[in-house]
Amino acid sequence: MKTTVPIHKSHRFSLTWRVITLSSLLLLALVTLFTVLGHDNLTRQFKESRDQHHERQQREIRLALQHSSENLRQLAGLTAASSSLGPPLQAGDSETVGQALNSQWPALQLEAGIDEVLVMDTHGQVLGSWGMGASESQLPILSWVRRVINTEIPLTTLRCSTSCQQFAAVPVLVEGESVGMLVLTRSLADVTREANEVSGSEVALVVTGADDQRDIADERYLERWNGRITALTRQEYSLALLQQAAQTLSLPSLLEAPAIFENEGRSLELSAVDMEEDADLIHSSYFLLISDITEQIDTINQDTRTLLFVGVIGWILAELLLLFILLGPMARLRRVAGLLPTLARGKFSDIRSAIPERQRRLPDEIDVLESTTLALSHQLEMLETQVQERGEQLAERIEELAKERDFVNSLLNTAQVFIVAQDSTGRISLVNEYSQEILGLDESSLLGRNFGDIFENGSSKLFHTPNVSQQDEKTLLTPDQSLHTIAWYHAPLQAGSNEQPSRISVGLDITKRKAAEARLTWLAERDPLTELYNRRYFQNSLQAAMERTMHANGAVLLLDLDQFKEINELSGHHVGDQLLRKVAKTLFHNLGRHGVVARLGGDEFALLLEDTNAEQSVKIAQYIVQLLENLGFTAGERRHRVTASIGIALFPMHGHTPADMMASADVAMYKAKENGLQHWHLLSQAENAKDELKERVYWVERIRNALEENSFELMVQPIMRLEDSDVKHHEVLLRMRDIDGSLISPAHFIPVAEQSGQIVLIDRWVLRQSLKALSQLQKRGITLAVNLSGQSLHDEELKQYLSDELAASGADPHHLILEVTETVAVTDFSTARGVLQSVRELGCRIALDDFGIGFSSLHYLGQLPIDYIKIDGSFIHSLLTNPDSRVIVRAIADIAKGFGKQTIAEFVDQEALLPLLKSYGITYGQGFYLGQPVAIGNAFSDLPPSDKYLN
Repeated sequence: MKTTVPIHKSHRFSLTWRVITLSSLLLLALVTLFTVLGHDNLTRQFKESRDQHHERQQREIRLALQHSSENLRQLAGLTAASSSLGPPLQAGDSETVGQALNSQWPALQLEAGIDEVLVMDTHGQVLGSWGMGASESQLPILSWVRRVINTEIPLTTLRCSTSCQQFAAVPVLVEGESVGMLVLTRSLADVTREANEVSGSEVALVVTGADDQRDIADERYLERWNGRITALTRQEYSLALLQQAAQTLSLPSLLEAPAIFENEGRSLELSAVDMEEDADLIHSSYFLLISDITEQIDTINQDTRTLLFVGVIGWILAELLLLFILLGPMARLRRVAGLLPTLARGKFSDIRSAIPERQRRLPDEIDVLESTTLALSHQLEMLETQVQERGEQLAERIEELAKERDFVNSLLNTAQVFIVAQDSTGRISLVNEYSQEILGLDESSLLGRNFGDIFENGSSKLFHTPNVSQQDEKTLLTPDQSLHTIAWYHAPLQAGSNEQPSRISVGLDITKRKAAEARLTWLAERDPLTELYNRRYFQNSLQAAMERTMHANGAVLLLDLDQFKEINELSGHHVGDQLLRKVAKTLFHNLGRHGVVARLGGDEFALLLEDTNAEQSVKIAQYIVQLLENLGFTAGERRHRVTASIGIALFPMHGHTPADMMASADVAMYKAKENGLQHWHLLSQAENAKDELKERVYWVERIRNALEENSFELMVQPIMRLEDSDVKHHEVLLRMRDIDGSLISPAHFIPVAEQSGQIVLIDRWVLRQSLKALSQLQKRGITLAVNLSGQSLHDEELKQYLSDELAASGADPHHLILEVTETVAVTDFSTARGVLQSVRELGCRIALDDFGIGFSSLHYLGQLPIDYIKIDGSFIHSLLTNPDSRVIVRAIADIAKGFGKQTIAEFVDQEALLPLLKSYGITYGQGFYLGQPVAIGNAFSDLPPSDKYLN
């Protein structure tokens, strides 16, 4: 008997219309979403295309800059390779240099767009310039010269100030040697035009960051950017756009991404390209590109509207189609609903027989309802199968957890770090094998013990903030009594709602890293050779001492070893290093407790004393002198006597800054060297050092001006042949003409020139002028003797320079005698012998000056390539009154004759010396009695007018 369930009819919202309504809302949302996504996609594609376009513009601009720079370098190389440029540049002849490039300048300017050409010698002196470019004072000329000359590699660079210019500096080579540098300058006008043509955008060149270009009245000056437009395409159109953009945009933001702004209904894109310039400039320069993207923006908007229109039409058609589809199936649904009461009565087999299984490609609601009903009938049958499957899955999960547990245990016991887990009270609940091995305890001895008792010396405060990760460093004493530094990382462990908080601690042994850091700190403050403090630490200590003792006294002792260079030359650099270490050890052991002992470099040491007066400083200096004199130093079969010159400066008397104190001590040290006997010198007043430094700077500048303006003058003193009183030899002497017309003795400026390194330039000046005069005098059989300094003997280019000057002047090298002192020749014997031999191969003759007061070794005398020996005047001056002098002079004459050398007696100031000198076999004589120094123009009146400036 079937139970009939009454069906009550009521007003309801049909399922069909519910579907229509909901689908309409969904479709409208999708249309809106797709429209928004489409618009975003178009916008993104447009942005990506613009980014690619901007990157392409950047590459094209940088390629244009690189191409322009390379062309400029090649053009500079071709210009520098001119055969008519190298020789006059090497000779310093600015007039000939100008003639060499005058013919090329119009072509360089008109065809290549060159703005300026500079030609400089190896010292940065400009010998020729064409065109107008950047001020030489704004260019790092000396830095370029050193870099190009030393590396012989061309240099290209870009510099911007009030304008942007490219520079190419190339070496000028003569026979493979750099004799100077040529610099070409070109503006970026061509690059700007090329960028405009390639990119299709308006291009502007902006230079920022300089106060000297700030001009509010200048329409090209952009105040907000602190920059000026130096180049611009279509100024009437682009200038206003840039002025508008500068009010709202910043250059850094333009470098990161292009900016879009509106102007008169047009959409414009502004981008910036940074130019790579010299890092030492305060200016920054940029290419600004203005592109009109109105058409692209309008296209995006039109595509978005089209997409929205198509979506709405599609929604309407979809709803009509859905309504057409639902009309038929809903009738079927009503028929199937009549079978549902059968399912409620539990007749599952009847349901399966009444509802056929259909496989539709596109099932509808009726198909779902039928399949659901069939699924319910099979549910009880499938329950047992599902329980079995769940059991199998649970077993697999248990196996996975076991693998994870084994992996964690393996990780804990393999990692070479401390891994310790603790509970809320700090008691150890887990410890890995590495920790047990280092501590020498097994797991049972560690579990339950307090973490702080084992690893933190009984102090553990980490659980005051248990939920925060922490880091710290602790020291750990292991059972083998070694101290380790451990870096700990403590992190909280996740706990359940009813569990106490806990943490895991991971410790890394950083003992070796700490030792390495300590070693690096030691190396930063120490001299590796002597293990004393280095210059950096000494200067920092001096700065700190002067700040601490503003109202107290202190002293700086600067020590320079005497004849250290000779020890290096005679015994080798390894012996010099041994001496430095021995001196350092002596100073530190005897004075290290009194102050800071440091090696400043080379053979210079320094001692910093605090709370010390002048008297105490002098006593310490005397003590150092005594220590060094007692310091026996033997290298092989040679025993060296160790002496030093010590300069003493007091603070605050002799300086208020470390630089002033070091300069004062340096001056005092040179005073000690000049003394020679006392070995130390204490400045008496604070102004002494400053006056000395001012005096040095004054003479350095006077020497430089004299070399540039040819205000040196040559004088000659006759050298008479004693046998027949014939005068064919003259020694060339140097004087400087003062502002008032008086002559300045070389004693005033030669020592400064030797210290500043200008002595080599003076030697070359004297050689050049002497050879000019000799080219006119040699036809009379006149020979000139020119003095060479010790530094010129170390000049690798001396032979080449002398060869070039002999060729240029036409002088006969056999009429040129080069004089070097005995001390200079023997001090660096191997170098001196090589240089003198190479000069002698040119045909010049060599004289050994001041013989008798230096080393006076027969071994050296026999090996040096010399022709004359000049006996020191101190022996000649006392020849009539001192028997020892007569013995020495006679011996020198005999030795010279034995070696086949001719002798010259200096300081012959009275007639009574002549017979005695003749009896000893002396070949020549020189002195005030035989002839006083006179201007070369007065001594030889037949010199042409071109050489009269030598007077």
